[in-house]
Amino acid sequence: MLDTEALPGLSRAERVEALDGWLAGLLADAVGGTPPARARRGGPPPRTGTDGLALVAVGSLGRRELPPHGDLDLVLVHEDRPEVAAVADALWYPVWDAGLRLDHSVRSVADAVAVASTDVKAGLGLLDARLVAGDAELAARLRTATLVNWRQAASRLLPQLRDLRRDRARRLGELAFLLEPDLKEAYGGLREGQVLRAAAAAQLADEPAAEVEQSYAFLLDVRDELRRRSGRAADVLVRQEQRAIAAALGLADEDVLLREVSLAGRRLAFVADETWRRVEAGLVRRPRGRYRRVRREPLAEGVVRQGDEVVLARDARPVADSGLVLRAAAAAARADLLLSPYTLKVLAVHSPPMPVPWPAEARWSFLRVLASGRSAVPVLEQLDQEGLLARLLPEWDRVRSLPQRHPWHRFTVDRHLIEAAAAASELTRDVDRPDLLLVASLLHDIGKGWPGDHSVVGEPIAAAIGARMGFAEADVATLGTLVRHHLLLPATATRRDIDDPATIERVAATIGRDPSVLQLLHALAQADGAATSASAWSPWKAHLVAALVARVQAELGGTPLLAPEPVLHPATRAQATVQVPGLPGATRGVTVAIEEVADGRQVTIGAPDRPGLLSTCAGVLALNQLDVRAAKMTVADGYATGVYSVRPRFGRAPVPEILADGVRAALEGTLRLAERLRQREADYREETRSAPPRISWHNHEVSGRATGIVEVRAGDRAGLLYRLTAAIAGEGLDVTSARIETLGGDAVDCFYVANPSGSPVDPGQRARVDAALIAATRGPAVAVGTDTPS
Repeated sequence: MLDTEALPGLSRAERVEALDGWLAGLLADAVGGTPPARARRGGPPPRTGTDGLALVAVGSLGRRELPPHGDLDLVLVHEDRPEVAAVADALWYPVWDAGLRLDHSVRSVADAVAVASTDVKAGLGLLDARLVAGDAELAARLRTATLVNWRQAASRLLPQLRDLRRDRARRLGELAFLLEPDLKEAYGGLREGQVLRAAAAAQLADEPAAEVEQSYAFLLDVRDELRRRSGRAADVLVRQEQRAIAAALGLADEDVLLREVSLAGRRLAFVADETWRRVEAGLVRRPRGRYRRVRREPLAEGVVRQGDEVVLARDARPVADSGLVLRAAAAAARADLLLSPYTLKVLAVHSPPMPVPWPAEARWSFLRVLASGRSAVPVLEQLDQEGLLARLLPEWDRVRSLPQRHPWHRFTVDRHLIEAAAAASELTRDVDRPDLLLVASLLHDIGKGWPGDHSVVGEPIAAAIGARMGFAEADVATLGTLVRHHLLLPATATRRDIDDPATIERVAATIGRDPSVLQLLHALAQADGAATSASAWSPWKAHLVAALVARVQAELGGTPLLAPEPVLHPATRAQATVQVPGLPGATRGVTVAIEEVADGRQVTIGAPDRPGLLSTCAGVLALNQLDVRAAKMTVADGYATGVYSVRPRFGRAPVPEILADGVRAALEGTLRLAERLRQREADYREETRSAPPRISWHNHEVSGRATGIVEVRAGDRAGLLYRLTAAIAGEGLDVTSARIETLGGDAVDCFYVANPSGSPVDPGQRARVDAALIAATRGPAVAVGTDTPS
């Protein structure tokens, strides 16, 4: 007899062994107690014993993973046994009498395969088929036929499995971020292990790695202990059982338990997602006898797009290039793609430590990742799963998968921080320092990994990280202030009288009476609330915070910050200088000089002055894969000298002869810049953010020739600077200098402009420039008369 009351207390192996022995005995009794079928005249003698009968376990019993109070999933497989119905009755009734739940069926091999070929759940269950007792040869034929059918029907069945997986994620959420997760069905739960085995059985993926099996086994252990303690078939890790389960598993407390569950779920979900991308690629049918050529497109220095993944270029040198990790991540997030698993492994193994402080290019790439918004979330998860994120930010390990018990929070601390940075990316056009907003959003709760008030504890941690990233001393102090006071505005708005002058003065004094800090704290509060939950950031709270900010802003007064006019000087120690012949009607030709400077390269271009010259030069630089960060134009005796601070997009040094020839051809009209840049944009398939551009004018504190300052915040794309400056020139204004910054999907460009007459920019002209700039941000430049801007 089976002692069913003792089963929950046994280990999984002991439980399966006890049930297998008992079921084998039941089959023997059933066969022995059932009259044999009569022999057919002229036919072979009837089969006896278990010949042609096999009792097969599927599901968790088939996988030897049966939990306490689990269902028995059994299939009685038969061949030429007319009395099989009587045998089945004699087998099932004792199971029911023992109080066990039973899911049963009676099938021939052909019947079982036919059902599995149309029902993905049945097919998935049969993949776990294991002989318990009876005809071993018959059970082996069932398993062989099942595997053959699964591989043949994969293109039809696996999409059904994908839809089931998506439905589970929608209904039950992600295991890693739930306070009471469903260990079996939630996204990242035990079902993911079955998905991985199914993909391997279809020969579209490898068998799960050891670390995946460890995560899966840990979730099995948690579920077993949950069912032992609850005394029923429960899969939801309810809060009241967590402390006792943690103690039974040798963990310190329930928070440690939830963190380990989160880590296991994240690993399973991550590997399942990677595997599923491989599965879907394998299901794409190709014409017989033809091979699909995968297009490789350069995205950044050492990084290319290959199909739907981002991989390393053939000439990439991960061992010697510490910035390659962030450059690849930025390229992937920018293109809304993922890094290939092999690329991740190469970077994890071979990337050298990041220098301290970070090089400016590395910091720029990191900001580009954060500013990419929602597309950055899965890329950062890839870096996290391979240990690359913690290598860049060692403090990250303290918050990784750290649970938050407050009911408002949807996510663990680390995912909340990443979600906040993604939300902040939508607000970068609202602040003067989007870089500080993005980093502060990522770090605002970094103190939750340490004892004490997380805002107070997090201030020096964030400041240390900012200094390590290479921010200036004043910016490091601002980061610390933002983390220290990130709850100031919501707490004050909801708990104090915002019409009380004492409240306004208290807030102003706390932030050092700095309008830029107030602006950043307001955006940070919005990002933090959006990443928490709808309850945490309701329209009512948003209104109160905005009202408080307006009152404090009125108290502080002041004017918005503006990027200063760039300080650039023509090259004096040029590494390369070239001059091309003169242009028709001009006494002097085009000259180009290039020199190395502290933060990159500087290109000096001389050419006969004409309207739109800065735009023409910017277009030629864009065609040569040079991103302009600042520009300044001076004119003397009809000859203009433009100085450009540039960043090579693919690390290749600019060639002065090519630049000079390009400028001359553009000025002659033989190089159609707008058309070439439009083709370049199509080649790189650059995505731009849908938020409308923001244009603002500042006519105070202008100097030199400039009579106005216009700031443009818009989605970045190839040739944007050329189109913007062409639009300004098309409305009769000269661009005397420009400061350009690109953060993720946004360009923040500040242009110092002048009327040729020296008069200020009037309202009508300003409106026309605004309309032209908006049009320029939305599409390729429109030629004025010819392709060269006039």
